Amino acid sequence: MTRDVVVPPITADTRLPKPRIVRTHVALYVRDPDVSARWYAEVLGMEEVAREPRWVFMSFGQKHHDVALIKAQTPAEIGTIGLQHYGLEIDGDLTELRRLYGMLLRRQVPIVKVTDHKAGVGVYFTDPDGNRLEFFCETARDDAHGKALMTQYSAASDPMHLDPLFD
Repeated sequence: MTRDVVVPPITADTRLPKPRIVRTHVALYVRDPDVSARWYAEVLGMEEVAREPRWVFMSFGQKHHDVALIKAQTPAEIGTIGLQHYGLEIDGDLTELRRLYGMLLRRQVPIVKVTDHKAGVGVYFTDPDGNRLEFFCETARDDAHGKALMTQYSAASDPMHLDPLFD
């Protein structure tokens, strides 16, 4: 992820980028994604977009996903059923995501991972209390195409390398 990256220090005249968030999604640890998916469909009227044994992705109908229901695997996750991460779609492209990645590194924010979701790219990081957040950049600009990619790749979460920008 960030191996061998030289991170410039922050000085008094350093101007760091600020994220412009377009939309969000939430990922929740659940005991049983099938049971939860039925509940979200019946109670909230959501539609299933993608699934695999570990997760089900749900949509309110417009974007490719609004809620990800992820099976808690470990006792620690089961003990903290709830938020897995909070996704923040940035207003910008991969260049802007790389700038925000550089900003996080310069602020010494812990980076969890960088992920290719096929419909977009995400940089995952934690707040001071360990809550996981994600800046994500849509690469599929059309939501119908995003839904198709989510379905085709079973809501992929593939590790990837992303070069941070420090301009």
